[in-house]
Amino acid sequence: MVGIATVLNDVEIILPEIAALTTGLWIYHEPGWLNQPAKIFWLPSITAIVGFGINRLPLSYAVKISLLLLIMIVLLCLFRSTLAPSFATGLLPIIVNATELSFIIAILGFTLTLMLVVSLRKLHLQHPYHATINYRVMLVFLIIALLWVIVVSLLGRPQMAAIPPVLVVFFEILQKPMYPGKMAIKQMVALTGAATIGFVAYSLLDSRLLVTLIALPLVWALLYLLQVRIPAAYAFPLLAIILPHQMFQSLPLVTLLATSYFFGAAYLYQQYIKPRLVSR
Repeated sequence: MVGIATVLNDVEIILPEIAALTTGLWIYHEPGWLNQPAKIFWLPSITAIVGFGINRLPLSYAVKISLLLLIMIVLLCLFRSTLAPSFATGLLPIIVNATELSFIIAILGFTLTLMLVVSLRKLHLQHPYHATINYRVMLVFLIIALLWVIVVSLLGRPQMAAIPPVLVVFFEILQKPMYPGKMAIKQMVALTGAATIGFVAYSLLDSRLLVTLIALPLVWALLYLLQVRIPAAYAFPLLAIILPHQMFQSLPLVTLLATSYFFGAAYLYQQYIKPRLVSR
């Protein structure tokens, strides 16, 4: 993907979440992602098209992000899906200000390839999973995410409103029955570390392809040392090479702040709020 983008001189076909989807589907075999292979193609494609359309509206950055998150939650509920990477494909065109149709074509092509491989290898049959939609979790996600958008906007840092890999992991955390504090810390270190790897690599090397070849194995090594499996972490090196300059310069710090907020909120919800709601 990065090689094609380099040859065509078109960064809009570099899609960070494809790295995460590829890892989650083909390597980790995430049951919740493999469920109903057709959705691997059309749900991220729909959200990407929606995000592409929203980006063309004369709205502020924060309003675009908020609107996209709201529409995303509605779509996931309507289609009864928990495919978290769909958030990232929807947010990406707003974050990088995608304007070329090559972005949509790339999304369609890569997600179709992912779906076909899953179907041909029958991975969804080897890892059966029944997706259950928890509407309360959807509402909690939306409230916490929108609160973050409001706070960073009031602080004059709207570019901090959405870090796709962080939101993807946050959404998945809320779906889990438990969330230990030790895991929260590991995930914070993993995502902040992955963002730092992408940032440092692209700061030192003036080649997107070389950064990708070096940074992705380093992210794998980091996750291996931490003993965690986080497909979304693999999106960070690719995200670093396509972000606008201002967002790129603050990527590690913003990731640290965002993971602290979202994963901290998830821990508080899972440990203290959720048990009280369930007991009622």
